[in-house]
Amino acid sequence: MNIERFSILYEDDDLVVINKPPGILVHRTPISEDQVFVLQLLRRQLRQRVYPVHRLDRGTSGVLALGKSSAGAEGLSHQFREQNVRKHYLALVRGYLEERGTVDYPLAPEPQREKQRAITHYERLAQREVDHPVGPYDTARYSLLRLRTETGRRHQIRRHCSHLRHPIIGARRHGDVKHNKFFRQHLHIERMLLHAYELGFYNTKGEWQRVRAPLDDDFERALEFLDFRISPD
Repeated sequence: MNIERFSILYEDDDLVVINKPPGILVHRTPISEDQVFVLQLLRRQLRQRVYPVHRLDRGTSGVLALGKSSAGAEGLSHQFREQNVRKHYLALVRGYLEERGTVDYPLAPEPQREKQRAITHYERLAQREVDHPVGPYDTARYSLLRLRTETGRRHQIRRHCSHLRHPIIGARRHGDVKHNKFFRQHLHIERMLLHAYELGFYNTKGEWQRVRAPLDDDFERALEFLDFRISPD
């Protein structure tokens, strides 16, 4: 992956918030052989150490906050633990959903592990049927969702969307192979269409910060194809 610089969305003495592109891990993990990570590249860009606070999956783009000091990282981590942050995502999914709903479905962090409480709220922003055959059907239906997570389980949003039988387009795990292939062949979109759109938190001065990350070209192209001219406010 060729990333020269991250787009910085917010920065103060203790915190930095970037727009993470899809396809890169936040930090090293024993289950991956990747050699390039957000922490490594951002340390080089800022010329200082940075500390992870939360993470986004490799395939998810958008708002990612990190500490520039251990105190800043711990302060924001505490807000995450106490559920005092506001996290909103955008996702393009297969099919039509009701206007809004809540998924309260426990998830296990790993197979054979005990399930943990997991809650995701969603709101449908747009939906459309397109005259393109996908699989056995003559047309295909898609919805754009805004989602808010109360918990932060591993792959929570994609697993909850899959539980609803409305998988996220581009998701390799918990996705739909036929619809992923359609977007790959017709729009040249390989990425998972899940984006961390907004993060709200208190900075170390006690001021409320609302940080938003713009969509990348692939996500914008998918919305243009579906004529989704909406604002996620």
